[in-house]
Amino acid sequence: MAEIQGCELPENLYYDIEKDVWAKPLDGNIVMLGMTDVAQTQAGKILHVTFKKVGSMVRKRGNTATIESGKWVGPIPSPVSGEIIEVNEALLKDPLLLNISPYEDAWVSKVKASDLNELSGLLTGKEAVEKYREKITKDQIQCMRCSSQ
Repeated sequence: MAEIQGCELPENLYYDIEKDVWAKPLDGNIVMLGMTDVAQTQAGKILHVTFKKVGSMVRKRGNTATIESGKWVGPIPSPVSGEIIEVNEALLKDPLLLNISPYEDAWVSKVKASDLNELSGLLTGKEAVEKYREKITKDQIQCMRCSSQ
């Protein structure tokens, strides 16, 4: 896993760097998605998560969930088009998981992608790390994670 200014970036994920979301292909056409360490840092302490309903169709960059923090309310867009087949209900009980573990426990949704080729427009591996390095340096971002308390 790469780390830049405290921001963790697993190199095995696909990133929409502009929207600060990640995607992880699973079996079949299923894609797990979530927000990045950069996104959770910029949002601050997450207070509430609202999901789009399971069974809903979502377009690439369409809203799968909305998060609310003390300083921001905004969408978590999908990096692929398809049907939302599962949401991470643990985030309803403990939205702070997004601040604590944005890549593991705090995945947001699973989407059955209508076209996995949409992932080709995202960055992964060293290319993603270098683009995030540029963004983190330019925007002077220092990632931090909230504790579980």
